[in-house]
Amino acid sequence: MSLFLNSFYLLALVLASPWLAWRFWWKGRSFHNFATRFTGNSKFLNTSSDSKTVWFHGVSVGEIHLLRQLVSSIQASKPDWLCVVSSSTDNGLLEAQKCFKGLHVFLFPLDFSWAINKALSQIKPDLIVLAESELWPNFLQCCKVKHLPVSVINGRMSPRTQARYLNFPWVAKAFFSKISAFALQNIETEHFLHRIGVSPSATRVTGSIKFDGVTFSRNAPNIEKFKAMFAIKPNELVWVAGSTQAPEEQYLLNAYLVLKKEFPLLRLILVPRQPDLFNQVRKQIELTGLPFKNRSDLGPAVAPDDSIILVDTLGELRFVWGLADIAFVGGSMDGKRGGQNMIEPAAYGSAVFFGDKIWNFKQVAEQLIHAGGASMISSPDSLLYTARTLLANESLRIQMGQKAKDFVISQQGATAKTILMLEDFLCHDSRNLAA
Repeated sequence: MSLFLNSFYLLALVLASPWLAWRFWWKGRSFHNFATRFTGNSKFLNTSSDSKTVWFHGVSVGEIHLLRQLVSSIQASKPDWLCVVSSSTDNGLLEAQKCFKGLHVFLFPLDFSWAINKALSQIKPDLIVLAESELWPNFLQCCKVKHLPVSVINGRMSPRTQARYLNFPWVAKAFFSKISAFALQNIETEHFLHRIGVSPSATRVTGSIKFDGVTFSRNAPNIEKFKAMFAIKPNELVWVAGSTQAPEEQYLLNAYLVLKKEFPLLRLILVPRQPDLFNQVRKQIELTGLPFKNRSDLGPAVAPDDSIILVDTLGELRFVWGLADIAFVGGSMDGKRGGQNMIEPAAYGSAVFFGDKIWNFKQVAEQLIHAGGASMISSPDSLLYTARTLLANESLRIQMGQKAKDFVISQQGATAKTILMLEDFLCHDSRNLAA
């Protein structure tokens, strides 16, 4: 199997090399980082014999933020565990280096057997923990050969992904059987895994760790910093639109042009999902003729009054949400992304709304709406209508925000449950994983 996959990957790499070279140049990606992933050199040699070594992996920035809460709790409660963290992307690596100071952070190897085996030989993990996704066949096979347990945490699977696996159930069973345990966000994903043959003893519904890693206070120092930097006044209404994808930015700007006339104290803060979109969104804002500032240009300076803010930096949205009176969660109207995390703005008590294409966060969205803490929209017209309704009705905004915050509080506790499951592996406890 490894020989076949290695050959397939190499062929694909050769065929895609012109496109990859262009992409490295166009997006300023590091070829050195790619070479590191190709060889599997983690730049770390584990010489510890007393500690249990746990390798945590997050694909990119979102998963790294998820791991931040879990790893922090483990460091506090399990000082004898040696934690290392990997990511698959350049941005994820940079964010991991910020979040996990003092820990070894490295790039996840490409799915070539030599790269994987080299990384495994350097790290010498007792357990590998994958956040949500990033399941590669060679990696799982190499871990199985070496009898290394692999756990997926905060696992979820959209209906679309489930349907694809069900087209090839024998392949899905062989693939997922290489994973020792699953800590899952919801019972629907657990039922799917049981349906394709995963043992009930290997699954546990722990809930979403994302509920545990949020901030509730709007008076936190980082939030106050952005409030000052963006020149947000006490009497202004702040609309934060985060993790947006095209064409959502255009919908938002069109709505803002209308609403600004009705609500002169309205401010808009746009936070696109991907760095690739920053220039495109910047041009769209320029076409409105309205004043705006790039977050990257501000530093300690203060934005001019009334300006739109384009947050063209990474890793700051979780603080910017704390400024929002109303919060639009992006990736939910484009039909490609499947929605983004609406838990963070809900925790701050913002009035949250999002599009109807949210399969990645379907259960959380439904629960939040049922609790009265969020609204779902289906078109640019309903985006304008919902924003107008919330801006015009202060009591409705406050009521929705409080219900959203209460819902998030009620869902906390997944981190402790997940740590208990990981402890089962490392401490050889007799507890049943499915208990």
